[in-house]
Amino acid sequence: MTELIEDALSFARMGDRVVDVERVDVAAVAERAWGTVETADATLRIEEVGAIDGDASRLRTLFENLFRNAVEHGGEGVTVTVGREGTTLFVADDGPGIPEADRETVFEVGFSTNHDGTGFGLGIVSEIATAHGWTAAATEAEGGGARIELRGVTAADPAESPE
Repeated sequence: MTELIEDALSFARMGDRVVDVERVDVAAVAERAWGTVETADATLRIEEVGAIDGDASRLRTLFENLFRNAVEHGGEGVTVTVGREGTTLFVADDGPGIPEADRETVFEVGFSTNHDGTGFGLGIVSEIATAHGWTAAATEAEGGGARIELRGVTAADPAESPE
């Protein structure tokens, strides 16, 4: 019940449009998020992701939800990769992946394949993406795992220093 309430409150806060955009060091935020999630024997790999324009607090919440989801569905020894290709930021894992038939519905609030799940995790991810002006999409990772893409991400001006 506590998890459900926390997820519902988090979901309610995430829908607001991001107004105060700042330069965000993606790797630093991902590492902080990884440290707050129970990851067992999972491994985090961060590729050259650089900095983006966004809200660091919401991005951390987004990563926490994606990491929790990867460990929950990919298993304790899953490897999770954070990367960026152009205007697409992604989190991929080497777990079993998301069935193609479910890729459109995984972002709907309440959708869960886990009997203990609240169904808020990827809904929160989608709301955070939308608040930034991005689009969230579920695809297949190299090797068949899950890959969540955030499309339309703006790289930060390299001349600006991180906060």
